[in-house]
Amino acid sequence: MKQQFFNCTNQHLWLSSDRAIYWEEQNTLILSDSHFGKTGHFRKSGIPLPQSIFLEDLQRLFGLVQLYQPAQLIVVGDMFHSHANKEHLLFEKWRNDFHQLHFILVKGNHDILDMKWYEQINIKVCSDAPLLVPPFAFIHDFSHIDNFHECRDSYFFTGHLHPGILIKGRSRQQLNFPCFYFGERYAVLPAFSKFSGLSIMKKKKTDTVFAIVGNELIEV
Repeated sequence: MKQQFFNCTNQHLWLSSDRAIYWEEQNTLILSDSHFGKTGHFRKSGIPLPQSIFLEDLQRLFGLVQLYQPAQLIVVGDMFHSHANKEHLLFEKWRNDFHQLHFILVKGNHDILDMKWYEQINIKVCSDAPLLVPPFAFIHDFSHIDNFHECRDSYFFTGHLHPGILIKGRSRQQLNFPCFYFGERYAVLPAFSKFSGLSIMKKKKTDTVFAIVGNELIEV
């Protein structure tokens, strides 16, 4: 895993090639679109995907928490992919091992589990408005940020898109990579889950983009 420092509105952020951000001032780990339980959902539908995909994602989260020792974890939507399955039981065990970690989920479109389940494993769910932790605000889908005038001075962290960037090489070679995307008003976080597609972003001159290439972070 490699790290990249990024100053955003005078806050110190550490971007990880493991698809998360450590916010130094708040001792907070930030990620989005983990889609836990997605492989179990596919298996229930008769598609034999290996559980190792989910276990690898959970192991990366374990490693990030061990490395940064955050007091708080913010997931910017789509923490779980669909209805409960056996992979949720494995996540519950992980959560119990880190019971002291303050855990906040900013609800996304895939987060359809019963609210009682989140309460049982001590996860706070923010579902009605952006989560405000000045100078930042957190909402799953960036297309909704103009609906919240009270947050007009905040810089938004969003997810939902699973952003990717196209990198062109010689001889017409080109490859797509997941990325951290920082625009003027909002950032789009990469999908934490590696079992996800990409939405290719069109970079503006004023934007800052870090491609995740294997275990490296490359500014584009």
